Amino acid sequence: MRLLVTGASGFVGGRLVEMAAAAGHEVVGLGRRRLDRDGYLSVDLGRTDVAGLPDLPWEPDAVIHCAARATPYARRRDYERDNVIATRTVVDWCLRLGGLRLVHVSSSSVLYRDGDQLDLTEDSPVGPRFANDYARTKAASEEIVRRYGGSWVIARPRAVFGPGDTVLFPRIVAAAKAGRIPRLTGRATPAVGDLIYVDNLADCLLQLAARPELGGVYHLTNAEPVEIQAMLLDVIARLGLDPPTREVGVATAMRAATVLERTWRILHLPGEPPITPYGVGVLSWSKTFVPDRMLRDLGAPKVSVAEGVERFVAWQREHL
Repeated sequence: MRLLVTGASGFVGGRLVEMAAAAGHEVVGLGRRRLDRDGYLSVDLGRTDVAGLPDLPWEPDAVIHCAARATPYARRRDYERDNVIATRTVVDWCLRLGGLRLVHVSSSSVLYRDGDQLDLTEDSPVGPRFANDYARTKAASEEIVRRYGGSWVIARPRAVFGPGDTVLFPRIVAAAKAGRIPRLTGRATPAVGDLIYVDNLADCLLQLAARPELGGVYHLTNAEPVEIQAMLLDVIARLGLDPPTREVGVATAMRAATVLERTWRILHLPGEPPITPYGVGVLSWSKTFVPDRMLRDLGAPKVSVAEGVERFVAWQREHL
C-alpha cells in the first residue's frame, strides 16, 4: 500500500511508519516536530487548513490518522486544536484526494467514567460527560469521522505501551525515581485493566487500512487484562528502583489530584501537576474491554503483555 500516516513524530505513529516500511509499504509521515528524515513532512494539522497542506509524491491508498494531543494534562485549547481541528483538516484532505480510506486512531478513554467498568464493548455509550478534556475532544473527533463520506474506521486502543512510550510507563517510572508514587489502598480487590503493546496496535492499524470492508469501531487490546498496580510494581522492581512504601487511599489520592489540577489551571502553572485525577483513575479503577470483534476480524495479538514488558524494560534500562 501507499500510506499517509499523521502523528509520525510520536510514539504510535513513529512505530507504525517503521513497521509499515519494513513490511514493504510506501509511507509518507506527517508530524508537528521538525525532523530530518526521508519520507517525513513537518505539518501542524491543527494550524493548517486543507489548502495549505503539502503535495504528496503519490496518491495514498489510505490515511492512518495517529496525530493527537495525547498527554493527560494540557491546555483545553491545545486539545481542541490538535484533536478536533486537526481531525477536521484530515477529513477535508481525504475528501480532496477523492474520498480515501481513513483509519482514525481514537481512544478507549471516550468511554471512561469514575469507578470500575468491566467488559466494555464498541456499543457502550459515549458521553455526555467525559473523564477529561482529552477524552472529550477524542469523542468529538470521532463524530467528525462518522460524518465523513468516504470509507472510514475508528480504532480505540487501550493503554498503549512499549519502547518509545512517552505517556504511560514513563510517568510512573519518573514518579518512582522521585519517590512520589504511593501504593493506592481502599479497594476490596485489585484494579485490573487492558493494555496493548505498540507493535500489536500497529499491526491492527495496517490491517484496517488494507481492508475497506471493515468499518465502524474497533476496541484494540492485548486481550489479556492484568492487575495494574502489580504490573507497575514489577516494572519498578526490574528497573532497580525503590518500591513505594507510603500507602494512600484512593479517595484521598483523588481529592489531592483534583486540587492540584485545579490549581495548575487557575494559576496557569507551567508543565503538568504531579498527579491528575485521570492518572489516579488509571491506577485505581478496573477498565476491561470485550475483544471479540478485534479477534474475529484482525486475529490474536502477536506479542504478549509479558513479552511487551520485557522489551519495554530492556529499552528503559538503556535510558535510565
